[in-house]
Amino acid sequence: MQPTPTAERFLSKVPEITIFFWIIKILCTTVGETAADFLNTNLGFGLTGTSLVMSLLLIIVLFFQFKAKKYIPNLYWLAVVLISVVGTLITDNLTDNFGVSLITTTVAFSIALAATFFFWHKSEKTLSIHSITTLKREAFYWLAILFTFALGTASGDLIAESLNVGYLPSTLMFAGVIALVTLAYKYLRLNAVLAFWIAYILTRPLGASIGDYLSQAKEDGGLGLGTVVTTAVFLVAIIATVIYLAVSKKDIPVSAQRDI
Repeated sequence: MQPTPTAERFLSKVPEITIFFWIIKILCTTVGETAADFLNTNLGFGLTGTSLVMSLLLIIVLFFQFKAKKYIPNLYWLAVVLISVVGTLITDNLTDNFGVSLITTTVAFSIALAATFFFWHKSEKTLSIHSITTLKREAFYWLAILFTFALGTASGDLIAESLNVGYLPSTLMFAGVIALVTLAYKYLRLNAVLAFWIAYILTRPLGASIGDYLSQAKEDGGLGLGTVVTTAVFLVAIIATVIYLAVSKKDIPVSAQRDI
């Protein structure tokens, strides 16, 4: 569906879906899990203080992201990192401060994400991320991203901790499901947009499980690297990959109006 003539138009605001997209996405989700724990516990910000600081930073970055007229790698991925942290904190606040169960938050964020997709598609007739060429579509896009991170945190913690599956088995399980979705897209003609959003949702609990497995103490089923080391390593990896993409331009959208 083409945007209406009166809608403000700009070039596609999201990157091409390459292997680099998924690498950075998983790195960002891992940082979202460990950075929230680092700020909350190690730096002593507390859950409320961490939430306020990171939410303010996210609002500032999204302000500039919305003002941009094209895809800017460092700005886009900074927004993803911050929204990953904030999405994690939303779930943590509901669970730790308000006593909402992980089952309830998982169901609630599933409904919120489904509603976002419903109204997005009803309004724009597409959920393709390569159709993000108006402010309305971009607003739907970032709202959906926020709910995927909150949902991923809730479902990941529910499976790994509440159901006692464990961090490493959870990592392998989510990676296996993503692999099945990839195979279904490649060989069984699963709809490209549907395959993308399923994989996008699942990379959040995958990244969270990886982060927990690396950072949590050995007696809790992790490797004991701690949140400081894990966050630092993954942030360096994100920065290096984004710099490479900014220079190589391998993820610059080929067209502002095409499906994934």
